[in-house]
Amino acid sequence: MIMQMLYEKGIRSEHAYMAAFVSIGLSIAAWATSLNAEPGADVARADRWGIFVGEWAPTFFGLGLALSHYEQQDGTLVASVHDIHGERDAV
Repeated sequence: MIMQMLYEKGIRSEHAYMAAFVSIGLSIAAWATSLNAEPGADVARADRWGIFVGEWAPTFFGLGLALSHYEQQDGTLVASVHDIHGERDAV
């Protein structure tokens, strides 16, 4: 039901996967920024910021998988594993 609602709003599995990878980059950026912007604070504070943002990635990957399963059932998934292997073998 939730996946159907997200799908109808235009959110696809590729969007969730991209958000997961962006959140990994944001996690590193948040850690580095906190480490450099707050010289009086210790490394633990920077670590907490990085971990906080880093927790988003598994959520987005999970949403991507759920949306991918919904797209497979709906028949709107862009490519299947067999299509990808066939293209690779043809090259």
